[in-house]
Amino acid sequence: MDDNEAGQAQWTERGQAAAAALAETWGSLAESCHALVTREWELPTECPGWSVQDQLSHLIGVEQMVMGQPPPAWDGPPGEHVKNDFAALNEKWVAVRRHREGDAVLAEFNDVTGARLAQLAALSPDAWAAVGPSPVGEVPYARFMETRVFDSWVHEQDARRALDRPGGWGGLASGFGLGQVEAAMGFVVGKKAAAPDGSVVRFDVSGVPRDARCFSLGVTAGRAAPLRDGDDRSPTVSLSLSGADFVRLGCGRVTGPEALAATAVGVRGDAELAERILGAMNFMF
Repeated sequence: MDDNEAGQAQWTERGQAAAAALAETWGSLAESCHALVTREWELPTECPGWSVQDQLSHLIGVEQMVMGQPPPAWDGPPGEHVKNDFAALNEKWVAVRRHREGDAVLAEFNDVTGARLAQLAALSPDAWAAVGPSPVGEVPYARFMETRVFDSWVHEQDARRALDRPGGWGGLASGFGLGQVEAAMGFVVGKKAAAPDGSVVRFDVSGVPRDARCFSLGVTAGRAAPLRDGDDRSPTVSLSLSGADFVRLGCGRVTGPEALAATAVGVRGDAELAERILGAMNFMF
């Protein structure tokens, strides 16, 4: 196998794993929205400005864009939660569905996600490895689909929290989601929170066995990176929190002060540094 074939095989494996995770989280979200009444579809979520129904509308719109459909014609007021041009584009797909019945939006969600899964199942190794645009830059298509897992699973959790129907943990999608937040913590600790050189920050994230994780970042020359094997330095600060709150903080669903006030985070060590890190954990906006 030459280098090109090896690269294609790697991206195919990652892409197929992402497709399986998308099937999991899309199916889980649809299940959580089964037999809702109007009041439940209209419940506000922690995603600013969006209801439970809006979560599905957003995911429908993104997948339709991926399939090449143009955005719908809509020029209404975007709302205070729309902060940039990308968000304004997303809002079009959501806004045009707000007058529809929730069950109709759910049916469309199932149709669109089913079509997307069929497309993904038919992709060749060349297609999985093909480089193109994505929210994280020019990357192979398989990497793009990993970002779709993260977005979809986060919005599934938004809907589930609003509905008080917990679920969607301990699977492929939650692994992708938590891994994405974990990968962003170097940027949060080193750049956004500006943790001092020589400091070590430990995260203890609780959850079901597949989701729980502990990791430590050391700061050198303003950059935070995972400690190397054998580096047993004691943490400057340790943060203990649930997987749900780890994701909520990383995605801006709750602020650091709110999480501390709710005693959702246990802190040991440098309390001032802990506050800075928790206040900087939203890496999405």
